[in-house]
Amino acid sequence: MQVLLAGATGAIGRPLVRALTANGHSVSALVRNPGAHPLVRELGATPVTADVLDRDGLLRAVEGLRADAVVHQATALRGAKVQRRIPADDPTGLLRTVGTANLLDAATVVGAGRFVAQSLILGYGYHDHGDRLITERDRFGVYDGGVADEVVRACVAGESQVFDAPGVDGIALRYGLFYGPGAFSDLFAGMMRKHSPVGPLGSGGVNSWVHVDDAAAATVAALERGTPGRAYNIADDHPITWREFFTEVSRTQRTPRPIRLPAWMIRSAVPYIGALMSDTSMRISSRLAHDELGWRPKYADVAAGLAG
Repeated sequence: MQVLLAGATGAIGRPLVRALTANGHSVSALVRNPGAHPLVRELGATPVTADVLDRDGLLRAVEGLRADAVVHQATALRGAKVQRRIPADDPTGLLRTVGTANLLDAATVVGAGRFVAQSLILGYGYHDHGDRLITERDRFGVYDGGVADEVVRACVAGESQVFDAPGVDGIALRYGLFYGPGAFSDLFAGMMRKHSPVGPLGSGGVNSWVHVDDAAAATVAALERGTPGRAYNIADDHPITWREFFTEVSRTQRTPRPIRLPAWMIRSAVPYIGALMSDTSMRISSRLAHDELGWRPKYADVAAGLAG
């Protein structure tokens, strides 16, 4: 396929370009900064300069291009600030809402009949889901009036647009928390070296993770074999606590461990981080992706992924 990719230089985008080209697909990569063109070419894609949030500029940039599919992996996580709460104009949230709408318009211009969008397991809600496995049949879009509702709202809005778009086979991938080069593990390793980040005093909540290389492989599988109108959970099969995550980062990256604080203190200082690390526990089942996409993670768990 000819693929138009947004987010090619991000943590998932880089291994995704390599995975797409390895499977015989051709990639046109949307980048805001012309300075990224050499990197895009090195990865194996053709750069197209456009800002996903600038609809008119985006449509001008893709005019004359042809593509079979659009893949939306654009985020603004690099350089993101730690905030007490997620605002309605959060850059990554805008990319999931406004950016998705603009890329769907771009899909019409380039003639793409398939659209694969990034979503997150956090759309199931920032609370303790207990010991049961969460599947795609569970309610997606659970709000509690808390600090993280904007993250949930943006995920739901992005998915809804993709599923409702006429003339497009839309697929959403609900990824676990990302780790690997350029993702959460690198972010926390850098913080652990410089700023002594905080972690929960106890084990913290349980969450499901996915290595960026495995996320890229799942994206290619969904592009090629995903069922239109369907969402897929994409995570490894071994959820871990935040304490276990920090321990693995410290061991593999040789960093100091974070300062341990009571959950109430983290919530008071940075409510969003408290909601994620202390209040949220979810164990995700990716059985549907295993069965329908033929995808299984290369890295069974975070320890294997960070060591590999």
